[in-house]
Order: sequence, then structure tokens, then C-alpha cells
Amino acid sequence: MESLKHYIPYTHMIATVFGLIELGLTCYLVSPWWRAPGIYAFMLFSSVWTLLALIYIALFPPYFPKMFQRTIALALEWITMIFWFAGSIALAVWFGSPSCGADVFCGCVEAATAFGFLLWVTFLFIVIVDTMATLKGRARSQRAKPVVGV
Repeated sequence: MESLKHYIPYTHMIATVFGLIELGLTCYLVSPWWRAPGIYAFMLFSSVWTLLALIYIALFPPYFPKMFQRTIALALEWITMIFWFAGSIALAVWFGSPSCGADVFCGCVEAATAFGFLLWVTFLFIVIVDTMATLKGRARSQRAKPVVGV
């Protein structure tokens, strides 16, 4: 698991790119509606949430180390992963699997669903690696320390 830890910064970059793509797609989906369907709004919220969470997770450790808490970062990763799973499943169920043809809006919904699942898989990888590293670190810190001089 330690060798996978080196891929986390690259995974953060991939998640940022996918998050920006998803933000653009969901903005397009919400734009023609005065009151957008709830699932479109949730996917838009998830995109913004992802970008804000990635700012904390990826940029705070090197630039603001005193403000960074590993447990908060892990909780943000878990919540973001759950948001993407729930939103992508809900969007896939709500929209179904029509044949879009040349309909741009339909294709945009399908692309938003696909990128939602890609973001879920990306955050699933981040969560697994960071949770294992955190649990391994706690196990090390909870070992009994040898008593010297007894």
C-alpha cells in the first residue's frame, strides 16, 4: 500500500480535471432550467464541493501545514466519494439509457453521468490508500513503548 501513496498527487490532479469537466457539464445542464431538477443541482453541488475539498486536501499540507488536519481530510475524501456514488447512481437511474442521436442535452447528461462515475472511482482509490495509511499510522503510534531504565 505504501507504493500506491506516491500516486495520490497525480490522482488529485486527475480528480481536479474531472471535477472541472463535471462542473462545466452540470452548469450546462442546469442553465436552461429556472428550477433545475434536483439531481442536476446535486451534481453541480458535488462538483463545487469536490473542487473545494481538493483545495483543502491537496494544497493545505504543503502551504498551510498548521491548518491541515489529516482526519478532516480523510472525512472530506469519504464524503466526496459518497456524494459522487450517490449522485451518479441517481442521475443514471433518473435519466435512464436513451439513444441520444444528435441531441446535445442528452449527450451532456450521459457525459455527466460517466464523469461522475470516473470521479467516484478516483475518490474510491484516494479513500482506500489514505484510509490504509492512516490506520497503519495509528497502529504504529499505539504500540507499547519500551520502558528504559526499569
